[in-house]
Amino acid sequence: MKSMNKLLVVMVISLAIALYWDSLTFIKNPVHAAFDPTIGVLLNWNPHIGMIIVAGILGLITILLQKYTTDQETLRQIKKEQKMLQEEMKKHKNNTEKFMELNRKQLELLPKTMDITLRPIIYTSVPLILFFRWFNDYFMTNSVKIFGFLGWIWAYLILSILFTSIFRKIFKVA
Repeated sequence: MKSMNKLLVVMVISLAIALYWDSLTFIKNPVHAAFDPTIGVLLNWNPHIGMIIVAGILGLITILLQKYTTDQETLRQIKKEQKMLQEEMKKHKNNTEKFMELNRKQLELLPKTMDITLRPIIYTSVPLILFFRWFNDYFMTNSVKIFGFLGWIWAYLILSILFTSIFRKIFKVA
């Protein structure tokens, strides 16, 4: 429950930053001052390679935070238990009483899983919103299509999924 309250606060802050970006010059200006001469230069040099590098670095940071801010052993144990329960549920799909009992057990694991997996979101949501708002400003002034046809958000999402999948396997993140 504590994690949910923290997450709610962080999400409200993230939403406020996203919605009032242009009004919050005390946030917007320092973000531009930091990203324009770094990420902006990289994207100006080559938007395709720049987006790959940025998505890779953000994916790496996200996975490392996920690995080191969650109890990986407990998470693996819960996932193992969920898998066993699903197998049992398949065996007992015709026995409604047993199926419901197994389903109840599986539902009891959800709060534990959520509490563990929500922790990294608390650390990453505000920085990612800042990146997204900066990306939006950058690509509004520099109308570039990544790989010739993708908007920046689609390029980032595809690359992010790709990199986080790779990093998840490399770092053995549950």
